[in-house]
Amino acid sequence: MKRTFNGNEVTLLGKTKDIGDAAPDFKALDRNMQEVRLADFDDPYVVISAVPSIDTGLCSHQTKNFNRELEAHDNVRVITVSNDLPFAHKRYCEAEGLERITILSDHRDLDFAMNYGTLIEELRLQARSVFVLDEKRKIIHREYVAEMTNHPDYEAVTKLFKR
Repeated sequence: MKRTFNGNEVTLLGKTKDIGDAAPDFKALDRNMQEVRLADFDDPYVVISAVPSIDTGLCSHQTKNFNRELEAHDNVRVITVSNDLPFAHKRYCEAEGLERITILSDHRDLDFAMNYGTLIEELRLQARSVFVLDEKRKIIHREYVAEMTNHPDYEAVTKLFKR
C-alpha cells in the first residue's frame, strides 16, 4: 500500500506486522532517559500508538485520545512511541499535565521502528500507526495510516475494549 506524508510518497523501513503475528519485543527510552522494553509491561492488553512527533496537534490529539478513551480499563496499557527526544516527551507531558501516560522515544536505536515497520526513511520519523496486543502478545489489531497527516481509526481500537 502506498504511504504518504503531506501527499508526498514515503518509504517505510522495517518489518511490517499483520494481525496474528507475535509482537516483537523492543527497547526504547522513557521520558527520564531510562531504557524500557515491551517485556517490562505486564498489562494484559497493550495499545501501541506510534506518532511522527508529539509536538504536533494531530499527534498530541492521538496520544490524548487513546489515553482518555482507554484509561478506565485497568487491563490496558497505552504506549505512545515517537522519535522525539526524551526531553521533548518530558516537556510535553509536564505542559499537558499527563503524568500517568507511557511515552517512549525510539530516537536512539530505532528498535521499535525496525521491528514494526514504521520508520519513514525520508524523514527518520515514525509512521502513524496503531497496534493492539493481547495477553499472549499477539497482534489483534494493526493499522498503518496511509496518509500520515490523517487520524487513525480510534473507534476500531476502542471498540475492542467496550464492556
